Amino acid sequence: MRLSAGNGDIVSRVRAQFLGAPPARLGVAVSGGGDSVALLHLLSRCFEPGQVTLMAATVDHGLRAGAADEAAAVGDLAQRMGIDHSVLRWRGWDGTGNLQDRARRARYDLLTGWARTHDLSVLALGHTADDQAETVLMRLARVAGVSGLAGIPRRRSQDGVLLVRPLLGLSRARLRAYLTENDLTWADDPSNEDTGFDRIKARRILAALEPLGVTAAGLAEVAENMAQARDALDWYAFLAARDLVACDGGDLLVDLRGYRIQPAETARRLLANAIRWVGGGEYPPRRAPLLAAVEALRRGNAATLGGCRILAAGRTARIFRELAAVRDLRAAPGALWDGRWRLSGGDAIGCEIGALGRHGLNSCPGWRETGRPEAALAASPAVWRGGELVAAPLAGLANGWRLDLARTGEEFFASFLSH
Repeated sequence: MRLSAGNGDIVSRVRAQFLGAPPARLGVAVSGGGDSVALLHLLSRCFEPGQVTLMAATVDHGLRAGAADEAAAVGDLAQRMGIDHSVLRWRGWDGTGNLQDRARRARYDLLTGWARTHDLSVLALGHTADDQAETVLMRLARVAGVSGLAGIPRRRSQDGVLLVRPLLGLSRARLRAYLTENDLTWADDPSNEDTGFDRIKARRILAALEPLGVTAAGLAEVAENMAQARDALDWYAFLAARDLVACDGGDLLVDLRGYRIQPAETARRLLANAIRWVGGGEYPPRRAPLLAAVEALRRGNAATLGGCRILAAGRTARIFRELAAVRDLRAAPGALWDGRWRLSGGDAIGCEIGALGRHGLNSCPGWRETGRPEAALAASPAVWRGGELVAAPLAGLANGWRLDLARTGEEFFASFLSH
């Protein structure tokens, strides 16, 4: 099919987002709205015949009467294009909490799960330059720093799937023109007119700011500039972590003398990543408590943050899991406990994995020889049978059980350079 000059340009810009060789299999999230419909159509034109197998998925949140019809319309379009299509249904809304946040989390969970099931290592999403600009405005309102103002990343990994956003440099208006030129229809989500949502407020405010020269394209460029600044800051935090941090099982040890002389931003980023790695949080800690913890660490004082404890002893500070954060966690032997530990190898009949706790630590006579603090060991995984302690490998009581850490120390260091 021959492309018009305008079509050829936009297809080339989307193709350029796939650095080097494109993936052999590519998932596409398609809601039925204009941006994602344009994404699916553009990707169908981006590659040589047989070069990339496209698969599409639509999430039906079950929140609007027309959602099922919109998903069916996407299925019809995909069928005409020869693309396999799946509908992923979410029925988890119970009427409590932040609806948009809950729906967003569910959407990503469903999409990444679908991608893994279908052996899709890359999933394309339809965010545009307008989405980027709205995100920057909302984060300005929250007094965000450099990383927040970097906005939506072009590429990031989640649950083993690489999320890519090939349309992030294109405006919504340009995509609508492409859809019209190619006789493609799309659905407009009624919630896009609901000013009860922050994003819709930002969209309205952005339109009002245009006479001042504050445009979606300009804010998207600001986000790109901030992303470059963030990457530079993260690089120096990575170098500092290599010099100052050592991994001790699931804990991190920080050289306090070196930490104290780090620039404030480097110290903040290093501690934020350390807390996320040990605590397993999806997001970094909030700025105010994080800065308080940075100051405590510089002074050699104890602190608690993000489900972790920070304990200084001499020239070293240890960052480890807080007992209160894992006290009620349970897992079967061999299953993942606290998102990072596996205990296996012993007689598993009637056993479960839980925190050792201070009571369990009393049954480990050799725990002092491990060199780990009492509080750190109390939050470590142990094997229990009917309320009786069977094994606690980190506390020196293995009893034939093996403890494996699912996240390596190298993954901690790599986390500074991934977004």
